[in-house]
Amino acid sequence: MADKRREAARFEPAEGLTIGEACLQASSFLAGCGVSEPRENAERLLMHALGLDRAALLRDWREPMPAGRLAEWAAMVGRKAAGEPVQYITGEQWFYGLPLAVSPAVLIPRPETELLVEAVLETADRLWPDAGGGARLRAADIGTGSGAIAVALAVQRPHWRLCATDLSPDALAVAKANAERHGVSDRIAFIRGDLLEPFAAGGGDGDDRALDIVVSNPPYIPSSDLPGLQREVRDYEPRLALDGGADGLDPYRRMAAQLRTLPSAPRIVAFEVGLGQARDVAGLLDATGLWPDIRIVRDYAGIERHVIASAP
Repeated sequence: MADKRREAARFEPAEGLTIGEACLQASSFLAGCGVSEPRENAERLLMHALGLDRAALLRDWREPMPAGRLAEWAAMVGRKAAGEPVQYITGEQWFYGLPLAVSPAVLIPRPETELLVEAVLETADRLWPDAGGGARLRAADIGTGSGAIAVALAVQRPHWRLCATDLSPDALAVAKANAERHGVSDRIAFIRGDLLEPFAAGGGDGDDRALDIVVSNPPYIPSSDLPGLQREVRDYEPRLALDGGADGLDPYRRMAAQLRTLPSAPRIVAFEVGLGQARDVAGLLDATGLWPDIRIVRDYAGIERHVIASAP
């Protein structure tokens, strides 16, 4: 780890401030350290330090800042000033209406990935219309990280059985904890493995390897682009979850080949992709000849972000 990542900017909060004044002081300090959205970050850290939600923070805005919390508050603001993502400092990120634990072992779930979950649910309801959301399907979340996708699907579809794979044992531990937190750990099997290898030919009993749905948000950043990422991502998020090879498409090529080795083709394959990759990934799936319907879903910014392949 680079020394610059270990160094925390020194923040010394003044004593005798109100909670609101402490927030504004931290916001000004973060802005001076080049942190984007300094006010929002200061508020999120302050809510975490004081155990308040936003409404309570506004309610107590003019109350004295508790002296016993100043040291913890100063340390958190210093970590944020050094570039550490606020989600790692607080240990939590919300995804699809669920609070999830996160750590430096996992990629921080992004809002655009919620659209991938929505696309999978919508497509499943269309392909199994008579089940009314109660179809007993088997889905796999490949490269699960924090378990965000698997846990969200399990919460939304109580009849589904899920598998969540990852190469990182530390990531799987985080994903398991999130599944337990939301009461779905009994319906998710956590498997250490490389992409779809646990389900490929020779990987076990055919019934255990058969999947109705495959969904994945794999690493898709081209290796040469990693040094230019914003420091919160480049210096703190796990490289294993970011590096997609020379052009960012290595995981998709490998999964497209692995999909051919499954006992039967999943009726839904859903991938999140990087900027400018959607057409190439759609082409990889189309070349298999397994899915007649391949569509691209745009994210909130209008970027082609998800590729959804399905078969009636």
